[in-house]
Amino acid sequence: MIVQNVSHLRQTDISFTVNKGNAPKTLRITKKVAKNIGAGEVLEDNDIARVSIVGVGMKSHSGVAAKMFEVLAEHKVNIEMISTSDISISCIIQKKYAETAVKALHGKFGLAKA
Repeated sequence: MIVQNVSHLRQTDISFTVNKGNAPKTLRITKKVAKNIGAGEVLEDNDIARVSIVGVGMKSHSGVAAKMFEVLAEHKVNIEMISTSDISISCIIQKKYAETAVKALHGKFGLAKA
């Protein structure tokens, strides 16, 4: 996942995710590149999780994203990053809320175990 954001100070932040196995090497390379181009601070956050909803039905059913965001908000799960495609929505959240988020989304979309 890659997200670009421009702050009120007109500075651009780029956030991205990589799998844990690649994190140390990615951090090392990113810090080197940042230094070479005169960029600001490089930060890492290992305390995140990705929750996603996926399905081709999202093309024909409106409101799926709103339903996902409502469920997460109802359970006080803050979304730190969002990425979408035609058939998926992925949210980066704090790792401690992953189980809560998954259970709530399963319940809302009728995927909960009986």
